[in-house]
Order: sequence, then C-alpha cells, then structure tokens
Amino acid sequence: MNEPAPEGQEARREQREREGHTAPSPAPQRPPEHPYEGPARILVVGGGYVGLYAALHLQKKLRRSEAEVLVIDPEPYMTYQPFLPEAAAGSISPRHVVVPLRRTLGKCQVVTGEVTAIDHAERTATVKTLATEDEGTGPLSLHYDELILAPGSVSRTLPIPGLAEYGIGFKTVEEAIALRNHVLEQLDIASSTRDPEVRDAALTFVFVGGGYAGVEALAELEDMARYATRYYHNVEPEDLKFVLVEATGRILPEVGEDLGRYAVRELRGRNIDVRLDTRLTSCENRVALLSDGSRFPTRTLVWTAGVKAHPVLAATDLPRDERGRLKCTAALQVEGAPHAWSAGDAAAVPDLTSDQPGAECAPNAQHAVRQAKVLARNVLASIRGFGLKDYRHAYAGSVASLGLHKGVAHVYGHKLKGYPAWFMHRAYHLSRIPTFNRKLRVLAEWTLAGLFKREIVSLGSLENPRAEFELAAGTGRHPEAS
Repeated sequence: MNEPAPEGQEARREQREREGHTAPSPAPQRPPEHPYEGPARILVVGGGYVGLYAALHLQKKLRRSEAEVLVIDPEPYMTYQPFLPEAAAGSISPRHVVVPLRRTLGKCQVVTGEVTAIDHAERTATVKTLATEDEGTGPLSLHYDELILAPGSVSRTLPIPGLAEYGIGFKTVEEAIALRNHVLEQLDIASSTRDPEVRDAALTFVFVGGGYAGVEALAELEDMARYATRYYHNVEPEDLKFVLVEATGRILPEVGEDLGRYAVRELRGRNIDVRLDTRLTSCENRVALLSDGSRFPTRTLVWTAGVKAHPVLAATDLPRDERGRLKCTAALQVEGAPHAWSAGDAAAVPDLTSDQPGAECAPNAQHAVRQAKVLARNVLASIRGFGLKDYRHAYAGSVASLGLHKGVAHVYGHKLKGYPAWFMHRAYHLSRIPTFNRKLRVLAEWTLAGLFKREIVSLGSLENPRAEFELAAGTGRHPEAS
C-alpha cells in the first residue's frame, strides 16, 4: 500500500506541477476498507484437493488478524487418490498416500467432523463431530463469512442386485488396502481348497468401470497377484482370471482414442478379459452376470463406475445443476450466492478454453488443484474488496499407469506408451502430491522397491483388530494358567 506524501513534499510536488516541471501523478491507491468488523471467518468444507490446496494458499497470503480459516472434514487427512492403485499393490505405504491436515495446515483450525447442512442465507453450517455424539448435545451451528464448499464426490452406484452386498469400492485408502488384503486372501483360499468351484471363484476378479480408477487398480493388482503366485505351490499365473467391464466402447477416454485402443491391446495381451459395450446386470450370490450373457462366479467384484455429487450439496440452499453439482461462475463463485465458492468434483465450472458452447471443466485432480489456487485468490479479493479472476486453464494432458513399467500418456500433444509413459506418470504425480515430506517418502519407497522383492502379505485382521480379543474373551481361547 502506498503511504501519502508528507505535507512538505506534497506542497513542493504541487508547485512543480503548476510550473510545468512534472505531469500530475495519480492519487495513491488504497485498498478498500475491510468489510467485516473483526477477522473474517472462512469455512472450508472438505479436506480434499480443493480444500487442502485452497487452505494452503490462504494461510500463506492472509495478513495477521485479517481472517481465520476453519477446515472441516470427516477424516483428519487428505488422500492423494492417484496413488491408491500403487498402495493397493504394495508399492507405496498407505501412510504416504495421505497428507495429515493438522500438520500441513498449521495456521488453520482443523475440525474432524461432518457438515450435514448449510444455510447460506444465514451464513451458518450444521456440523457433527465425535464429541457432539458423545456429549449428546446435538450438532453444532457454526457461523461463517466466506464459504468454500468442496466436499468432493462419492461413488456412484446403480440398483444392481447384489452390488451393495458384494461390491468393493476403490475411492479411499481404507478400501485400497482392504482390496489388497482381499486379493491375497483369495489366493490363500484357492491354494487350500479342494473344491474346484470355490477355487475358480476365488481366482476370478471382476472390475467394473474403464476409467482411471478401474484400469489402474486392475493393472496394479493383476501385476501383484501374478507375482504372488510364485509363493503358492499349486497356483499358477495362468490360473488367475481378470475381467474388466466397461459400458462404453472405449477405456481411458481422457488419453484419446489411439492410446485407449493401445491400452485395450496391452491388457488383453496380459490375458485380461476386456468387455466393452457391456454392463453388469447382477452379482447376486457371488455370480457376476453381464449384459452380453456372460456369467462369472467370483468372490471379488470391484466397482469403479463413476462418481456423483456429495450428498451434503443437496442439504444447502445453493443452486445446483441436473447432476447435483453447484452452479459456478468462471470465477469459481456459486451463481447468485455472494461469498460462496466451490471447485473440483462438487462444482460445474465453465471451461473458458473450450470452443464448444456450454463446455465445463472436467472433474479431475488436474483442474481441482489449479482451481483451488484461483479460488483462494478470489476469496482474498472478496475480503479485501478487489476484483475477481476467472479460472482459465488449457488442458495439459493425461497419464495412466497400466502396471509396473507400463503406461500411456498424452501430454501437450505428445503420445507415449510403455516405460516412458509409466515414468512420466510417476514423475508427474510425485511432483503433485502435497508437501516435501511426502515427496521424499514416496521417492524413497520407490527406490527401495527397485532394490528388493515385493512384500506379499495379507493383513486382513487389521479390518477387525478386536476380533481375536473378543474371541479370546468370549470362548476362553487364551492359554490356561499353569
């Protein structure tokens, strides 16, 4: 901010102007007055890509006592989802694909809880925490001045018989590790049974959804499972049956048609059954029935067929589109709702770089991270009374892993396949995972993985850690005192 000239200097400047020595200079620019009586409260709903990165930018740029940032998320960490397939395959430790919010957002207040409703007209949010449940006092009502609503998305399921009972999701780190344990457990079952039907079902793995999540999860777990068979005396790699079911005529649409066809050829060359233009119609009684009439008895059905808007968006008074997402302007402000902002999966944001009328930004991590920076800048501008900036970003490209040392990439018009694409996939995501600490840990794990063999062990008991104690306490399995 420019300070006003002292009285003597101002008089001399005016004298020079009257004498024609200098041109009149503009009056010093002052930022508008702070619109709030005290520090503004910025409420960030969601600790994912948008929530974390927006809060990071805000805590760096906010002046002292200008505003306080409150971040609310049901989990105390942000999950870097592109690394979930590698976590499931054992290439990365689960702890290193998550970023702790409290440690990363040291200047923000982090609350582990769930926002259940928002009344933007009154600037209030209803929040449930673990403490409110134990106290029995009911949800909290929090006031805010600026709202960043970025709860992300949830898995989109369909009313398919048996899906809720037998399907396995792949959106959280808990699901990724549970799936790894489950796949290795199936190898144990197949190795120890004498029933051919049980064995075949245990060794059949069906993945529904040909996007990033489905293809990368299948490719990484197929690599791991076939490697693991060397430690089972009666299970061979060719005994495993992997099936990919995709309702459209292509997989990985983000990388383009040519690389999508290459990915199909690569997967089929590894004896993976890729079913295009096919839908799952039922999975009752652990039998996957497909729309082409195929029938696969299986104990593993992984559902990655898309996402939908988070349910909390429906519990607000903010405008939404037909898909349940918030209607946003190019400045990432919710339409018709001053001081409400959104980005990422929860927001329908116009794509100003597209030639197609009405085009919207794709709901992916690449846009979310970049939108978060513009969103944080606009929130600061709103607090300080300055103009807003539109989000504009030309799509750089896409990368996808097809397992260890295999991948596809379409970046800035260049198409890569095999090892170069896989290397670019790792390099790109290593550069994008937040914090220097996490980058070093992931790089160290990759380096060690190249020097030693894979760790093939199932820790399924982690999903129910009290089971052994409950069994001992209820049945007396503990050794008798001598």
